[in-house]
Amino acid sequence: MGEGWTFAGEATQSGGDSVTLIEGSSFCLSERGGDLVPGTPHGLFHRDTRILSVWQLRLDDEEIDPLSVIAQEPYEALFLGRARPRPGYSEATVLLERRRFVGAGMREDLVLRNLGNEAAACVLTLRVEADFADLFEVKEGRVRPRGQYGVDYGDGVLALTRQWRGESRGVRIVAEGAISSPGQLTFRAVVPPRGTWRSSVLVTPVIDGVETPTSFPLERPVEQAGPSVRTTEWRASGPRIRVGDESLALTLRRSRQDLGALRIFDPERPDTPVVAAGAPWFMALFGRDSILTALMSLPLDPQLALGTAQTLARHQGTKTDPVTEEEPGRIPHELRFGVEASLALGGTVYYGTVDATPLFVMLLGELCRWGVEPDAVRALLPHADRALTWIDEYGDRDGDGFVEYRRATDRGLANQGWKDSWDGVNSADGRIAEPPVALAEVQGYVYGAYLARALLAERFEDPDAAGHWRKRARQLKERFNERFWLPEHGWYAEALDGEKQPVDALASNMGHCLWTGIVAADRAHAVAERLLSPEMFSGWGVRTLATSMAAYNPMSYHNGSVWPHDSGIVAAGLMRYGFTDHARRVAEAVLDAAAAFGGRLPELLCGFDRAEYGRPVPYPAACSPQAWASATPLHLLRVLLGAEVCVPHGVVRLDPHLPARFGTLSLTDVPVGTAQVGVTVTEDGTAEVTGLPSGVTVTQERCACTAVDPPR
Repeated sequence: MGEGWTFAGEATQSGGDSVTLIEGSSFCLSERGGDLVPGTPHGLFHRDTRILSVWQLRLDDEEIDPLSVIAQEPYEALFLGRARPRPGYSEATVLLERRRFVGAGMREDLVLRNLGNEAAACVLTLRVEADFADLFEVKEGRVRPRGQYGVDYGDGVLALTRQWRGESRGVRIVAEGAISSPGQLTFRAVVPPRGTWRSSVLVTPVIDGVETPTSFPLERPVEQAGPSVRTTEWRASGPRIRVGDESLALTLRRSRQDLGALRIFDPERPDTPVVAAGAPWFMALFGRDSILTALMSLPLDPQLALGTAQTLARHQGTKTDPVTEEEPGRIPHELRFGVEASLALGGTVYYGTVDATPLFVMLLGELCRWGVEPDAVRALLPHADRALTWIDEYGDRDGDGFVEYRRATDRGLANQGWKDSWDGVNSADGRIAEPPVALAEVQGYVYGAYLARALLAERFEDPDAAGHWRKRARQLKERFNERFWLPEHGWYAEALDGEKQPVDALASNMGHCLWTGIVAADRAHAVAERLLSPEMFSGWGVRTLATSMAAYNPMSYHNGSVWPHDSGIVAAGLMRYGFTDHARRVAEAVLDAAAAFGGRLPELLCGFDRAEYGRPVPYPAACSPQAWASATPLHLLRVLLGAEVCVPHGVVRLDPHLPARFGTLSLTDVPVGTAQVGVTVTEDGTAEVTGLPSGVTVTQERCACTAVDPPR
């Protein structure tokens, strides 16, 4: 892939004993004792650059025995450690507390507690190094010195810098009362009997000579710091969920917490949050990941979905650049800030994705359905039209009516759908599909984009445009079902390859086609049965690839693993076509997996069958938390409620199919337009809705605009 970019389609390994703290565009990856160990992926990262590569605390030149880690918040942790026994003692009497706060750098509060009966004289040393490596270099284990490094020190301050190719990166470390020397801060303390000693260290990023204001200044109480305030506001806002099943309640709480932690804020637009793809390596805006997460979690926070759409619109392509794969109207794949990313590809935005552009239009349609800020949605219509123009002029390069991809240079992603690993698209016999590749689910997304644009036109009083886009949707659906259906197999091709031949693997992609509604009604039952067949359904979710395929490997990234978001989309598609029992089986399986992981779904898990192993087998390099995995439980709850909203048509659909074990479920303060709606579903399935906006009624019927066969 070259040295510039690493993408979400590549697995990462950070180690099971690591502790990750995240806040905005900063994160810290450390060992369980709190140290950042040289030669590992550990580090404090800010805007995709490692500003601390070594951070090792020693007491009297001895290592500190770790006792416990208490994670207070996504950005905060308390590391407890025990010093080695003092001279003349057989037991340790000095306890070290390291309370770490991550956000626009880092603050670390140090406390020595003397549990003995005589004063303890201590020398505390903090070894500090900064290699200013790009996140991708660290992730791939190819860090090497670059540029000119500098160090300055004195009066409790240690400043480290690097100059490289006209870019300057630095870090300023301040520790009042410490003795500074190159690479080290030293504290000399005398801790009274049964007493304490305290100090704090502030780590501030410096970009091109400008310090980034710290999120946790010493003069302000922690609870008043920006990350604390945002977290408190996040927890206090949005819907409240009560459910009888404690396991589900825990999963939903964890999902909400993780989505809040994965929000990132542009300093120039602090009121416009977006959702990052996942921790630790993908704390950045990703077109596909962020859009799907926004779609899944829209009932939780419409502003997060709107902010994601607005931010992607600002970075929408305006020119043709084969290196970044930018094209007019194209929605980005990934936004990065590191020096290496900028220098390697000539910019910090990479556009090599085939699906983010139609998904962007689908997101605008969903914002319209939920009645989110009509003026803000109207302002995005030109971006929707530019995206649709990209579909016609660049997405469908050969004019066959399907959107396909081929990377522009050898630096780009070979596969540009959600299964974007190099071997993620292959035939039943295991052959890798040759580009240009037209993925089945991408045609479904384009179909969904056409219908979304029709709804937007109708909402903003342009009936001619509405009719045009519905016609385009019908034509695409006819072409898709003619070319992608494999009657000899009874399933849809995963893709068409460069020779326009079907890529005939049995894969989960066709579940996305159910979700968007592009599947012909008379073929939906066969698709549903295939998705729930033993070769596809693991008991923990739907496999990405069937066990009968040549490339199947339950421990692979995309060829037989189970991705929670993928299964969530499949469940929504099954429910759309009325296969409620199938949808509920998938939803319950994924939620059972979440319970087995302590309430937090990982990015993916191995595809071993539930009958083979009694617990889901983790995929060792999975991101956690990861955005669309975090949003999946909320999405599945919506699926099980049979819940849909279409404010323009005055409809709220509710057709619950909750498992009996969930007990009574209550939702309050669900944002629908300008109203706050409440929903209660009892154990016998009786549903009650309160607080609906004026002109909106409850029905069990699907809105015409999302029916399997929408009106002409």
